[in-house]
Amino acid sequence: MAGEGSMFKFLKPRLRPHPIDIQAAAAWGVAATTTALWLIQPFDWLKRTFWRNQSRNRVSVMIYHFEIISCHH
Repeated sequence: MAGEGSMFKFLKPRLRPHPIDIQAAAAWGVAATTTALWLIQPFDWLKRTFWRNQSRNRVSVMIYHFEIISCHH
C-alpha cells in the first residue's frame, strides 16, 4: 500500500514497525485475551446476561403472537 509508511515517517526507517511486528502484536493480543477468558471463565455471567434474557423475550413474543392468532380464529 502506498500510505502504509506515512504514519511512521517521523521514525527512522530502521525503527519503523514492519508487518511482522504488527502480526506479532495481534497474535499476542489474541493469546492474552484467550488466557484472560480461560482464567476468569465468565461464561455463566454471559449466559445470564445475554442468552437468558433473549430466550425470555422470544417466549413472550411467541406467546403474544399465539394470542393474536387464537383471537382471530
